[in-house]
Amino acid sequence: MGKQPKTPESARRKTRSTSSDSPAHTPSKPSASPKTPELSSSLNQLLSSLPGRKPQILDLIRFLGPLNAPCLPLLLYGNASTGKTSTVLKVFEHLNRPFVYASCRSCHNPRILFESVLSQLGSSQKRCKKMSDFFNYLKEALAERNKEEVIYLIFDSIESVRSWDNGSKVLSLMLTLYDKLQSDGLGLIYISRSTPDVYLLRFGTFQPIDLCFPDYTFEETHSILMRNQAYTKLYSSFLSVVLRPFTRVTRRIDELASALDPLYKKYCEPLTDLTIIPNEAMKRRLCDYIWPHVTASLNQTFMIPPRALTEKGSTGVIKRQHSGFGNVTGLSEMDFHMSVSAKYLLISAFLASRNPATLDAALFDSTGGCDGRKRKRKSSQSVIDKKNTRAEEMLTKGPGTFPMERLLAIFQCITSVLEEDFPLNEEKPLENGIGMMSDVLLQLSTLCNSSFLCKSGNCPLEGSVRYRSMIDEDMALKVARSVNFPLSNYVYRR
Repeated sequence: MGKQPKTPESARRKTRSTSSDSPAHTPSKPSASPKTPELSSSLNQLLSSLPGRKPQILDLIRFLGPLNAPCLPLLLYGNASTGKTSTVLKVFEHLNRPFVYASCRSCHNPRILFESVLSQLGSSQKRCKKMSDFFNYLKEALAERNKEEVIYLIFDSIESVRSWDNGSKVLSLMLTLYDKLQSDGLGLIYISRSTPDVYLLRFGTFQPIDLCFPDYTFEETHSILMRNQAYTKLYSSFLSVVLRPFTRVTRRIDELASALDPLYKKYCEPLTDLTIIPNEAMKRRLCDYIWPHVTASLNQTFMIPPRALTEKGSTGVIKRQHSGFGNVTGLSEMDFHMSVSAKYLLISAFLASRNPATLDAALFDSTGGCDGRKRKRKSSQSVIDKKNTRAEEMLTKGPGTFPMERLLAIFQCITSVLEEDFPLNEEKPLENGIGMMSDVLLQLSTLCNSSFLCKSGNCPLEGSVRYRSMIDEDMALKVARSVNFPLSNYVYRR
């Protein structure tokens, strides 16, 4: 009797009791290479384009199964810049399957996220005023599609949803779509920096298959950085000097590439011919020349250059092919343009929402942000303890609201001590921050319209509008790094 074709493990239904037997928890055997030369060549090209991610690519292809086969939700997790997004998009390009991609990090709020998904499904006129609207519209869009063709929804950076207003409810809806829709024509893929245990209680009856993307090893990092280099021998000798100390600081490819680029230019300064293959004597001379710059660079903050939003594919129609990111560098730090005054206003709003109001003066005085000439009497230890207790209680409640007066006070405190050197092509503030203060109301309105800030109603006592910062600390740090502002010195820590 002939052998029956094997159904992929991803197509089996699984309950909580069997979730521990998920293929992601056991070593998986690499799937056999396709027999046809065309597919084999395409797969080899895919594997070579993503160094260090061969096990994850083969597992992902195996979990997706044959064309239009139903599959359980997949959770891809790992630290930043471990190739999660690039791997998923390139695998779908290789398999030539339709998908919808939405980045929760660039969408900023549920309405933008949901309407982006619906737009790519062809429902561009639909508007989501509440979460139930998204579920109903998604169900309608799937019903109108060819039921024999599976469409995959890829939700990237889902950990950022937790910082949204009502983020817990939004995340629960996203993670239980498989249970609620019960559609064989829908595949769900979640990409996250957080481990599966963070989402365990929010998943439905069927636990997702989780696939870990570990940090790159030293050898894999070396291989990735060597790609697309014009003078491989010279760059290899450069990496032999600088890569080891830098990988002790970070293994993120985007940070390493950004930090090593200016050092490589310094390394090449003594050379007139870059095609030369350096011998041992030349390597020693170049090492002595570059090493003082390496030491100085290790003490600097890594700055990652911005990348256009269009590269992420967060909007547009359903895609069967994707141009890819070209390398495994992950997403950029600042993926949009924002004026200097708006950046400082956003930082001020984050501090106002994150820090207890009672600690504003102490924090800014200790870091030089405000005029510290007028000192108050030293508080007793009991008073300090009470203030710290109240501050900790406020932190456990999440981002708080604040009046405009407090926001403007922090904003003026920060901008009053800014240095005169600002990035090229950016507005330069006048003395004491007057230039930045001139358009602060316009910037505040823009930040609210972009959902970086939200209005939280009127204060029952004062009758004035209160605001709340909608960004998480990662986002605030990215904005702060873009203007060289030491945000960590101002944030209250327990």
